[in-house]
Amino acid sequence: MKYLHTMVRVRDLDASLDFYINKLGLAEASRVENKGGRFTLIFLCAPDDLEAARKNRAPMVELTYNWDPENYDGGRNFGHLAYEVDDIFATCQRLADGGVTINRPPRDGHMAFVRSPDNISIELLQKGGRLEPAEPWTSMPNVGSW
Repeated sequence: MKYLHTMVRVRDLDASLDFYINKLGLAEASRVENKGGRFTLIFLCAPDDLEAARKNRAPMVELTYNWDPENYDGGRNFGHLAYEVDDIFATCQRLADGGVTINRPPRDGHMAFVRSPDNISIELLQKGGRLEPAEPWTSMPNVGSW
């Protein structure tokens, strides 16, 4: 058995792609437009996994966009995704600069949480262990939920 992908349903494809690609930094590995089923599937991965993902050999996130409006409350769209990052402080700063709320700041130099435009919780974990706690992160309060 191997992990293939996690699927999340999205309401606004453009806002979701802006978040996952332009702000979070993922890359598009493939896309499927199904006119008969009225949906679009976009598979995303970490940039370092792009070549392997295109051969279905790396974990991916599948964004499912149903063309007809649908309500995804009540857990129909998932829990959280987790990504390891090279520098959690730089990643959170890039996200904050892009207008993303840091729901759980990386006060400990190890973990942070943000949310996508569709309210999917994204966990960010520092690669290789904790960084030395630093401002402004150590003084930042939690915002909302994650």
